[in-house]
Amino acid sequence: MVVGESGLGKSTLINSLFLGDLYKNRIIPNVEERIEKTTRIEKKTMDIEERGVRLRLTVVDTPGFGDAINCEDSWRVCTAYIDEQFRQYFTDESGLNRRNIQDNRVHCCLYFVPPWGHSLRQMDLDMIKRLQRKVNIVLVIGKADCLTKTEVRNLKERILRDLEDNHIQLYQFPECDSDEDEDFKQQDRELKASIPFAVVGSNTILDIAGKKVRGRQYPWGVVNVEDPEHSDFIKLRTFLISTHMQDLKDTTQDVHYENFRAQCISQISQHALRERGKLKRDSISSTNGFESVISETDRLLLQKDEEIRRMQDMLTQMQEKLKQTHLMEMKKNDSVIDV
Repeated sequence: MVVGESGLGKSTLINSLFLGDLYKNRIIPNVEERIEKTTRIEKKTMDIEERGVRLRLTVVDTPGFGDAINCEDSWRVCTAYIDEQFRQYFTDESGLNRRNIQDNRVHCCLYFVPPWGHSLRQMDLDMIKRLQRKVNIVLVIGKADCLTKTEVRNLKERILRDLEDNHIQLYQFPECDSDEDEDFKQQDRELKASIPFAVVGSNTILDIAGKKVRGRQYPWGVVNVEDPEHSDFIKLRTFLISTHMQDLKDTTQDVHYENFRAQCISQISQHALRERGKLKRDSISSTNGFESVISETDRLLLQKDEEIRRMQDMLTQMQEKLKQTHLMEMKKNDSVIDV
């Protein structure tokens, strides 16, 4: 899922990440339309191949997020969509045919932060707080080529400080196994140090000194989106498609979906208890009309039960007395000495 206001380069970055054009027919709304514009959901599916492995990727975009004058309810559409995918998976998992369950759950949310702010805005904090227990959140600073290296570093530090002060937890990178090679450990350390990712996207192929690169041409030079010195683009792509894709799915299954599943089971149990109590009350009220008819029979049955209980108690006492008498006789016989 890709979340962020318009103009942060979300569509360009997605096309750059997966080497496609997912937004050919998108229409950019004018000012009048943005006054009452609401957030909506757009799903795009594409097949990609990474290191010989074919993957079917579904990108969920949220056009309209943060574009209206009143953005208080922008989060509702996103959280409702994530919950709906969880609910559909829970329904399929609880059904009879569980072999071919289609997993449409959101395994990662790329939340775009504007580069022109000093840190996270209140709208960003509210949105991330509502999403942090539902999906793996990865922060991305869009259009980072408008910042210097020092500005990027300072912005990242302020964002991380804001997250810590507001007790917000993003996706946690797993620790490397001890038997991993040193190159992989170094790559993992670089990925962790890059959070949040400062990225630049481009679909334009430029010829620089006889070499084809994807970049952006400026009067002062060229920004190569695949150059780690210019952008965290390659690190983000490696993280999403190569190194952490499976862990993102595992975290969704083991943490976020299990939390949702536990809530569903708890709600079902509470509903069943309420229905059972309602049926019990209805059955009691329905039998009140027959109490005069069956009251005499009930009293007789209760009397018989009481008599049987008293007889069982008496029988138990008699058996206990007989047992004690028998023990005393045995002791008396043992005390007699034959001469």
